[in-house]
Amino acid sequence: MKTILIPAVAGLALMAGIGIAAADEVIVTPEQQTVVKEYVHKHPVASVNVLGLELGIGSTVPDTVELQEVPDVQYRYAVVNDHTVLIDPGTRRVVQVIQ
Repeated sequence: MKTILIPAVAGLALMAGIGIAAADEVIVTPEQQTVVKEYVHKHPVASVNVLGLELGIGSTVPDTVELQEVPDVQYRYAVVNDHTVLIDPGTRRVVQVIQ
């Protein structure tokens, strides 16, 4: 019985971890991407240098980085280390690096 129970519990734990990771995933719709890219292009801001920050999806920007509002989009943007990023204002985590 124990040999069946241990793999089953391990499988459930693995599936729970996948569920938690999927819940954290942020999806930026193509429409939102277009709105953000156009707005950022029309409203450029100076880059803020943050030493030691590895910038990527999931990175957290410090409170010293001022977040800029984008009309009709729940996210904010900033230019950090010469990269324009879309940020969740509640968590200050990068949800997209804008090319």
